[in-house]
Amino acid sequence: MRVPVYSLTGEVVEHIEISDQVFAVPFNEAVVHQAMVRQRANARQGTASTKTRSEVSGSSRKLFRQKGTGYARAGSRRSPLRRGGGITFGPKPRDYRQAMPKKMRQLALRCALSAKARDEELKVIAELKLEPKTKQMAQILADLGVASSALVITPEPEENVIKSARNLKEIKTMPANLLNVLDILSHKMLLMTVSAVRKAEQIWGERLAQEVKHAPV
Repeated sequence: MRVPVYSLTGEVVEHIEISDQVFAVPFNEAVVHQAMVRQRANARQGTASTKTRSEVSGSSRKLFRQKGTGYARAGSRRSPLRRGGGITFGPKPRDYRQAMPKKMRQLALRCALSAKARDEELKVIAELKLEPKTKQMAQILADLGVASSALVITPEPEENVIKSARNLKEIKTMPANLLNVLDILSHKMLLMTVSAVRKAEQIWGERLAQEVKHAPV
């Protein structure tokens, strides 16, 4: 696949070839959905906890005799029916983590990247060298035609890029090796430097193809 490369002023400076193994994969909705559900589930802490009637404080003595009072029969003040009583079927600490095969996770990521490239929501920029100023980053995004949320990808964590974008609403930065399905699909535009594209191809492209080629049958 051939894509244009933009300068920081929004001008096309060249065209480069990007790997079809990473950026031209047919979209597999089921796998992408499963990857998103897994990632959101794994982010849950699972620390919510409520007390049952055996754990709340209070006497376990029967409040009043069973018959003859004219009131509905009542047991302990710990009953879930009474204020201050226990909680019925409330949450308890649990692990929400889900397992997913490695190759399925990688396929979901390649599907997400390919969807961005196919929908023309991927913009490749030559380099991202700038001072740690929010105003400068905002101007670069405006020149590139980014009017909504965007995910800015660099080959390695770059302090100036992080500082320049952290105060911009709906703009997130991350290194190429931390790319994930949820962040890609949660942002409208995907901005990647040429170096970041090459690193993504190195991680999820040729290396994976070689692993499949040499896998035992």
